Amino acid sequence: MDPFADTLQRLREAFDSGCTRPAEFRAAQLKGLSRFLQENKQLLQEALAQDLHKATQLDSAFIRKEPFGLVLVIAPWNYPLNLSLEPLVGALAAGNCVVLKPSEVSKSTEKVLAEVLPRYLDQSCFAVVLGGPQETGQLLEHKFDYIFFTGSPRVGKIVMAAAAKHLTPVTLELGGKNPCYVDDNCDPQTVANRVAFFRYFNSGQTCVAPDYILCSPEMQARLLPALQSAITRFYGEDPQSSPDLGRIISEKNFQRLRGLLSCGHVAIGGQTDESDRYIAPTVLVGVQETEPVMQEEIFGPILPIMNVRSLDEAVEFIRRREKPLALYAFSNSSQVVKRVLAQTSSGGFCGNDGFMHMTVASLPFGGVGASGMGSYHGKFSFDTFSHHRACLLRRPGLEKVYALRYPPHTPRNLRVLLAAMETRSCSCALL
Repeated sequence: MDPFADTLQRLREAFDSGCTRPAEFRAAQLKGLSRFLQENKQLLQEALAQDLHKATQLDSAFIRKEPFGLVLVIAPWNYPLNLSLEPLVGALAAGNCVVLKPSEVSKSTEKVLAEVLPRYLDQSCFAVVLGGPQETGQLLEHKFDYIFFTGSPRVGKIVMAAAAKHLTPVTLELGGKNPCYVDDNCDPQTVANRVAFFRYFNSGQTCVAPDYILCSPEMQARLLPALQSAITRFYGEDPQSSPDLGRIISEKNFQRLRGLLSCGHVAIGGQTDESDRYIAPTVLVGVQETEPVMQEEIFGPILPIMNVRSLDEAVEFIRRREKPLALYAFSNSSQVVKRVLAQTSSGGFCGNDGFMHMTVASLPFGGVGASGMGSYHGKFSFDTFSHHRACLLRRPGLEKVYALRYPPHTPRNLRVLLAAMETRSCSCALL
């Protein structure tokens, strides 16, 4: 028996009825979502704590932004509330019916989203479905009009393959190894403060976190004590007892991360506690490009340092690898930062800071290549979940003017058409 058939049929029937299209309905949905957040702040905080300690002159030309229809949002576990609700806001604002599939890994947040959130939205147009990989696979067998997925590249390929069977468009927000180039012309303590904050935020379980540092051996020698100083100031002499350092989400991820500690040499940190799923803020040196810590996204509080002899070598290293979701460059020279920006490709870029670019609502957030496709945040979320329908409304009269385009194409008519095309800023409106 298909556990999703009734739910999906109900949502599609609701969308086909047109009930999601009025602006008033969309606003009501968003207000309900807002009340959900306001009225359940404590409940959500507790759940999160448990899980993660553009016209022509004679015509009217316009773009009509229409909802796709039935949208599937598949959310991850590392920011289980934010990364469920941010795409949901865009999908609802665009007038879609939505199926939200939260992560089964962040169990407490999943429970709140499933049991409480639907009370605040029109349940004929919204549903939360639960389950693990098997249920998600079964859900993906159905036809959706748009799929928004946040997660790993491995699962992203599965989602895209399932979507391809129905020619369903997708946005894939994936991860990757985000390089952080540190120039010799830097204040090491400033760099260390910013890199450590963004690397160990949420215990490193952030898709845009700096994944590894590229710097000269000389800068490494200056950076290591600065990193140690920053870590101690942020988390104290015993980071395990700090209320500001999270824990690894699961035993499986803990064991994977602990295995990465054998790469290179531990210069800072390295302590672990399996019973607490604790891994100390760690810096690795002497790592090789072929080692696992440089081959897979770390997604934990481990920061490897790779040595390069020059900016050219750093750029070449970055360019021969998959395009990352984010890229960071630190230098007192704006020319160095601009060169890294100009000669590389990434989903986002930030000079002399961590992932603050993703907090600016006027900027799109998304990946490129192996780190994803499509973007969202702010108005970009509304655009992502809307079909941009190109429309032109032409007057029924003026036929003698428009008859110039009909065969036979006399030399005179062709001259007039050519003149029209040369004098207009856009393509010939007679055609």
